[in-house]
Amino acid sequence: MSSKKSSLVPITRAFLSSYYDKHPFSPISDDVSRLSQQLRSLSAGLQQDATVPLPQGERYLVQEVDSQPPHKIDENMWKNREHIEEIIFLLETSHWPKLLQQQSTTEDIELARLLKQLREKCGRILEIVESFQSKNAENVFNTVMTYMPQDFRGTLIRKQRERSEKNKKAQVDALVSAGGSIRDRYALLWQQQMERRRQLAQLGSAGGVYKTVVKYLVGVPQVLLDFVRQINDDQGPMEEQRHRYGLPMYALTKLVLNIHLFLSLSWWRFQDIKLQKHQLSILEEAVNVYISELARFLNFTGEVFANSPFFVTVEEAGAIEANKNDDYKEASVPAGTTYEVSLEVDSVNSYVAWDFSIAQGKISMDIGFSIEYTNSSGRKTLILPYRRYDSDQGNFCTISAGNYKLIWDNSFSTFFKKALRYKVDCIPPVVEPDAEERGTL
Repeated sequence: MSSKKSSLVPITRAFLSSYYDKHPFSPISDDVSRLSQQLRSLSAGLQQDATVPLPQGERYLVQEVDSQPPHKIDENMWKNREHIEEIIFLLETSHWPKLLQQQSTTEDIELARLLKQLREKCGRILEIVESFQSKNAENVFNTVMTYMPQDFRGTLIRKQRERSEKNKKAQVDALVSAGGSIRDRYALLWQQQMERRRQLAQLGSAGGVYKTVVKYLVGVPQVLLDFVRQINDDQGPMEEQRHRYGLPMYALTKLVLNIHLFLSLSWWRFQDIKLQKHQLSILEEAVNVYISELARFLNFTGEVFANSPFFVTVEEAGAIEANKNDDYKEASVPAGTTYEVSLEVDSVNSYVAWDFSIAQGKISMDIGFSIEYTNSSGRKTLILPYRRYDSDQGNFCTISAGNYKLIWDNSFSTFFKKALRYKVDCIPPVVEPDAEERGTL
């Protein structure tokens, strides 16, 4: 990235490509593809000559195994996490076939020992995946927030995110309490991930729940708003990540699906066909290779993605965008007069915000400024005492509904009118959108 402060570097796939050129990922092990094929062949053998139809869950799983993995890397990550949990579920002693739970033979005892070892390994990689997703989400959000004004507007967006995440967790907890399956839970988790994408896009387009907040974001670089709006488009900046690092992720998704399918079908046919030593050897190798390669991929991409140069520096962006903002109004305040703007506030905990300056010439200019509140009975209260400024920016949180009047006072001047450039707004409390506003994802 250029260190010059005179231009804003556009965020493009080509721009990211130059960065990713410096960070190639060592090819995924050939064992991943080989073991996927071997497990799929073993699963096909378990399906043959079955005396009962394949259960619905296994039919769904077969279809998923034989389909192409999802296109987006984060969807693959959720898919891997889901099937790791499904594998752990099957490896729990209480979910083994009844015949295996009895451990009536030496072979069963050895198998039980192996299954417990595999379960422990899968539990550790699940923790790694969860940590990766959590850190990645925080990194994206915090990077975006770095470019937001460090005042009440950034606080509002952070509070909105905290409320949203609490609501999402409550939805998942409710589903689990109602007896939802792992598949049901991950369908909800992915729906919630899509909701996060939608909210990020809203932040970039100043829409939805962020509309009244973003429209007052003075000095936010347009390149940031464009980026968060387009970040997950099919041909957006993330497409370069998928192009560079998608293939190993797709291969790992295939392998974990095949591990899950083979284990599930083995439990289904255990009464008729016990696992053979060569099958166990393939299963154990597949789990070990999967865990090793997934951990390597996450360790690599975690560092590369966290340092991806998605944005220009704050100094570069602020210097340029400060000259582009056209949301201000202008007013001439003649000598001996005042200029007022009234805001009707309907809700407590709203924010009244202002930003103004006086055009300067050969003579330094200032103007008086104050804010007063009038309640429904007509009683007035001084919110901000009179003081003279050449410019000012500020805000406060309202504790009552009513009329708030911002007053610029040039009555002290005998000869000079003042050229006022200003922006004021009332930002209502940020709340989580209801189900109808969210729509179907």
